Amino acid sequence: MDALVSTQWLASEIGAPDLRIVDATWLMEPGRDAAAEYEAEHIPGAVFMDLAGLADEKTELPMMLPSAEKFASRMQSLGLGDGSRIVLYDNSAQKTSARAWWMLHLFGAHAVAILDGGLAKWKADGHAVASGKEKLRHRHFTVWKDTGFIRTMDQMKELLDTKAEQIVDARGAARFEGREAEPRLGVNPGHMPGAKNLPMGELFDADGTYKSKDGLKAAFEAAGVDPTQPIAATCGSGITAATVAFAAHLLGNDKVAVYDGSWSEWGADPDTAKAIGAA
Repeated sequence: MDALVSTQWLASEIGAPDLRIVDATWLMEPGRDAAAEYEAEHIPGAVFMDLAGLADEKTELPMMLPSAEKFASRMQSLGLGDGSRIVLYDNSAQKTSARAWWMLHLFGAHAVAILDGGLAKWKADGHAVASGKEKLRHRHFTVWKDTGFIRTMDQMKELLDTKAEQIVDARGAARFEGREAEPRLGVNPGHMPGAKNLPMGELFDADGTYKSKDGLKAAFEAAGVDPTQPIAATCGSGITAATVAFAAHLLGNDKVAVYDGSWSEWGADPDTAKAIGAA
């Protein structure tokens, strides 16, 4: 199974005993409820992964990774486990299936793909949707965590000196340059010194599908990033940074980690170095 699959491929595979389809929508828009929207319409057989609930409750930082044990327990309850082929999709402007892909990747799942274009493309291509809840089947998920895919604040501080990895910020240019206030209270504007800005929207075509490999390569290079070399991806809260990680993966680069605390942590700390303006 490829890391990025088409709606046609998924339609042909629905019903396979090892296939698990997952709605990984997480929303920032006021008035929208991801769980309610899932119940109203979803790809037949899909289960709902509550990304907001898959976070560390012991920190005030948003969307930090949960423990490996908590993650494995939640996956088991959704019927996602060892030997499953997992296809993720979303209906979110933040392309949150990439965050789910990154989490599954680092917590040990081996066959995980993203549906290109998500629910919108599925419907646009004329495929059926279902409503209500799906029957959940418990399945064993081995507890595992690969910290090589995560970066901490201390590691990011070290990268400012060593430059061993390219720091790539997926926020929009206005936030990156400090021209737009951060949405989270107490978080200063700007970016990490030396970071490159690759807004996540640059990775997608107008219909919400990922750009071709040539298009992705061009997007990285236009941002001053070598897509073949190690990358530490960051954003506001570790969500859209995962699209950078996934896009690099599509280009054959798995030397990419996500700074989980991202700007919510870095920008709120009065002692961290911050830069204003273009990279």
